[in-house]
Amino acid sequence: MFVMCVIKHTVTSNLIRHKRIHNGERPYVCDVCNKAYSNKNHLIRHKRTHCGERHYVCDVCNKAFNVKSNLIRHKRTHSGERPYVCDVCNKAYSDKSNLIRHKRIHNAERLYVCDVCNKAYSDKNHLIRHKRTHSGERHYVVDVCNKAYSDKRSLIKHTRIHSGERIQSNGSSNNTSMHE
Repeated sequence: MFVMCVIKHTVTSNLIRHKRIHNGERPYVCDVCNKAYSNKNHLIRHKRTHCGERHYVCDVCNKAFNVKSNLIRHKRTHSGERPYVCDVCNKAYSDKSNLIRHKRIHNAERLYVCDVCNKAYSDKNHLIRHKRTHSGERHYVVDVCNKAYSDKRSLIKHTRIHSGERIQSNGSSNNTSMHE
């Protein structure tokens, strides 16, 4: 009888935890930063970020992490391992979340919509970059001439003028001098 009650309790609590994923309930709140979680263990793991606990250390570069899975993900930067492969185009990723984000390109899923012009993007960072066109924000400043850009790619392209790197018609570049 006792074993049956324990099993039933475990199944019930797992179901309750799982339902929180769908209904958005997050009853476990960090008392430091108010970030909320649906799972108590996730809150406990999060709290380590505030006290600086970092028990998981990379044996290659000594970078430390508070969560073992972050160390495992980090170690792939050293090994070059990319275990997550797109089943459509075979592009490989070291992190599962990057593969999930990439797959949105193939199924035209565009979850991130601009509240100004309704243009939609499959990647949150692309929407953030786009929104700067409406706000006029220019975070990327050239230290040589103080010209400012809203995106990093434009900054890099411009800095080639100062370095003497030419942009060829095919989009690639070379390091020949601009003053030949």
